[in-house]
Amino acid sequence: MNFDEKPREYCGLCGVTGVPEDALEKVYLGLHSQQHRGQEAAGVMAVLAGECHLHKSAGLVDTMFGTLPPSWWKAGIRDAISHVRYSTAGASTTANAQPLMANVNGKFVGVAHNGTISNAGSLRRMLMEEGAIFQTTTDTELVLHLMARCVRRHNRDYREAVVEAVGQLKGAFSLLILSHHRMIAVRDPQGFRPLCIGKFKDGGWMAASETIALAVTGAEYVRDVEPGEMVIWDLATGEMTSRKFAESARKAYCIFEHVYFARPGSYVFGDSVYEVRKAMGRRLAIESPVPADVIMPVPDSGMYAALGYAEQSGIPFDMGLSRNHYVGRTFIDPGLSSRRKLVQRKMQPIDEAIRGKRICLIEDSIVRGSTSRARIHTLREAGAKEIHMRVTCPPHKFGCYFGIDFPDREKLIANKIQSVEELAKHLHLDSLSYLTQEGMLSCVKAHPAKDYCCACFDGDYPVTPEFTTDEAK
Repeated sequence: MNFDEKPREYCGLCGVTGVPEDALEKVYLGLHSQQHRGQEAAGVMAVLAGECHLHKSAGLVDTMFGTLPPSWWKAGIRDAISHVRYSTAGASTTANAQPLMANVNGKFVGVAHNGTISNAGSLRRMLMEEGAIFQTTTDTELVLHLMARCVRRHNRDYREAVVEAVGQLKGAFSLLILSHHRMIAVRDPQGFRPLCIGKFKDGGWMAASETIALAVTGAEYVRDVEPGEMVIWDLATGEMTSRKFAESARKAYCIFEHVYFARPGSYVFGDSVYEVRKAMGRRLAIESPVPADVIMPVPDSGMYAALGYAEQSGIPFDMGLSRNHYVGRTFIDPGLSSRRKLVQRKMQPIDEAIRGKRICLIEDSIVRGSTSRARIHTLREAGAKEIHMRVTCPPHKFGCYFGIDFPDREKLIANKIQSVEELAKHLHLDSLSYLTQEGMLSCVKAHPAKDYCCACFDGDYPVTPEFTTDEAK
């Protein structure tokens, strides 16, 4: 096993408890609505007749649910947690797919995790010195080992074991934990990753990474799990209780959720993703106007920013790139060679919308540069007269260690080519401009600008990862 990988974990969570009817359909719909958060593997853990059972597989949500044992659908399941994953912490294996389930002092417990545990290396070494044997290379397994350690040493209650375990973690972690008698939702003290709670009208609760999962299942949004909070549902009574396990003076809500990852129909950190992206487009039009014939988005994440840019500038909006929706998100594909192939298959030009036009192309971000270069080449071949790219966030210059798969600094195009003018030439653009960090943060309203993590842009890490000391220089 390779325990030396720099862990990064970006995923989606969905848990349901206490519903009077079969929870599997709700879990399926909720997880499917968050497929954009991970396309490599999916899994579900459920309580059947008082016993915990786990099923997971490589591939999409439909694939995983399509291979569920028939007995699951007949069992009248009321409680389950589920997960979609792409491999940033640990290898691309089914063993690393989540939820992870283990026997903790005679009782099965499962965990699903979105985020990255920044001190995973030192925790893993400590546990291995004490005799722990790891079955995966993902940092999520640490939670189960730390819980087992607490129970073994102190004979603590399950809830207390969770508190002690998560109290030792640093970095980004939104967790769903399930046993035969409780479901628990946990969010790290900085609040890096979103985690919300919804309630069904006919009884029962849902916890999910994005509010879109609540909307598609008919659950009513209640609130977010607060940073540093643990929310507990008793499976027998349906009672929900909560407790604070940690406090942090500094919050660190990931701004890239709004820039790219979350679905436009979701509310994340209290703001509408749709409204934030349109506001980013409007602000970009103010900061970086361009004489163009048409405002054109890179589908799909650039769509709403392009609408905002068009509204602010008065330049017509049009679609010139047609996306093949049967190709997944190229950003989260784990292999570079496969990512390049996916880029070629994902976007097809509409020549009639492109030929002879001065195009203002709205993109959410430029990370490695290979994807943007391929798209610009496609537009040139289709006859674009000019191509001016406007990007809805600042240049990425630092790696992310809190759950987004931005590579190390030397692989980021903004560090290889630091001049915006030179980068425009490299990408074969007529001009290139980024949204300023101040402008980007002005588009979120629910929290002060200081409460958002922008480390991938400015290198100001809210939590110092163990392995960034030399890299940050």
